Amino acid sequence: MRNSTVQNRTRNFLLFGHEIAAPVLDPALYLVATPIGNLSDITIRALETLAAADVVAAEDTRVSRVLLSKYGIRQKLVACHEHNEASVSRRLVETVLNGGSVALISDAGTPLVSDPGYRVVQDTIGQGLPVVAIPGPSAVLAALAVSGLPTDGFLFAGFLPAKAKARRDRLAETATAAMTMVFYESPRRLAATLADMADVLGEERMAVVARELTKRFEEVRRGNLRELSFHYKTEGAPKGEVVICVGPAASAAELSEEETDALLAKLAESMPASKAASEASTISGRPKRELYARLLALKENRQ
Repeated sequence: MRNSTVQNRTRNFLLFGHEIAAPVLDPALYLVATPIGNLSDITIRALETLAAADVVAAEDTRVSRVLLSKYGIRQKLVACHEHNEASVSRRLVETVLNGGSVALISDAGTPLVSDPGYRVVQDTIGQGLPVVAIPGPSAVLAALAVSGLPTDGFLFAGFLPAKAKARRDRLAETATAAMTMVFYESPRRLAATLADMADVLGEERMAVVARELTKRFEEVRRGNLRELSFHYKTEGAPKGEVVICVGPAASAAELSEEETDALLAKLAESMPASKAASEASTISGRPKRELYARLLALKENRQ
């Protein structure tokens, strides 16, 4: 039975000037992907779901209102963000329990991917209620697809810590990943993060900075981490949303003796020998003891 507390309203949307009636939804929580920039990237199924849902929960109602207005969807939006998710979740689950439908959206892209919604999904599942994905745009996949880096496997690591030490520690944990890594980052921290990546992951590691994807000033800049770090350090903080893709770590067999020595020398410029050997071990896969001895030998030869 449909939730009797939901007021009757027109469940239509506009597409190319035509008014289209949305089909009735079964009671469930619907996770609806929305455009990451270009509003034309919305799917027809997403429009049907947003128009037909009894409740639309949005991360920022002001942002989502722009999208809904473009397609003639007159929905009352409920704010659901990191500060109120626990309390709002109970209300949304109750709507589904009473036979209603709830559409959950974030400001852009696929909900729950570095966005609120995890609590709502967990509470809905806990009540034995269905959760339905309405797939669509994702900044992670868009950046990965245009990066030119390997796509047969990838690691999405979300946002790195804002503090430098915590950020470098986190990067060290992922340094040996034998797959492309994808990160979100604030434009204000982009230069600092790329510099840390160059130090910890190796400055020759290939990477891509994808900015403002699908928008008018979209930029995809490719290069190694040294080149990218230098560019954004000299150019200053860019504007817009940023995704960083970093190529897979080279295996120990792929690093030549010269490359290993160069890596050790670079790391030793900014950290003690023991720490440099540890970081090089993480990156190259070689034993720390071997690399420590190698670094000491390099230092002796240069004296």
